[in-house]
Amino acid sequence: MNVFLLIAGTLSAIVAILHLGCIYFGAPWYRLFGAGEHMAILAERGSIKPTLITAAIFIILSFWSLYAFSAAGVIFRLSFIRIALIIITSIYLVRGIAGFFFINSPMGRSPEFWIWSSVICLSFGIVHLIGLKQQWSSL
Repeated sequence: MNVFLLIAGTLSAIVAILHLGCIYFGAPWYRLFGAGEHMAILAERGSIKPTLITAAIFIILSFWSLYAFSAAGVIFRLSFIRIALIIITSIYLVRGIAGFFFINSPMGRSPEFWIWSSVICLSFGIVHLIGLKQQWSSL
């Protein structure tokens, strides 16, 4: 079992669950996690848009978690595991780095959101990368 990929899967699962919390708890959670005031207002008005966007993110993160668990050897082997993990790892790393460029132009979010979310994404990407490198020959 690959500990780094187990941690990576757990981290993605936790963030997926937090996204479900945003759907359930609504505007206060959208604000707490920095989704932007626009999303919070839409949630307060009962719009389906925040729910659909957040549900899509939940589904994506859940699949990412499953792929990490699969590569870690915790669950059954999924198809296209190498390419999927390369893409997942790349997305986390690119998002982590790119977010730092939005601090001065936050696009409806706070600079703090971009800092924290970038540090989190970059950390997740590094954990994925280490696990992927360790597990590469057996994938």
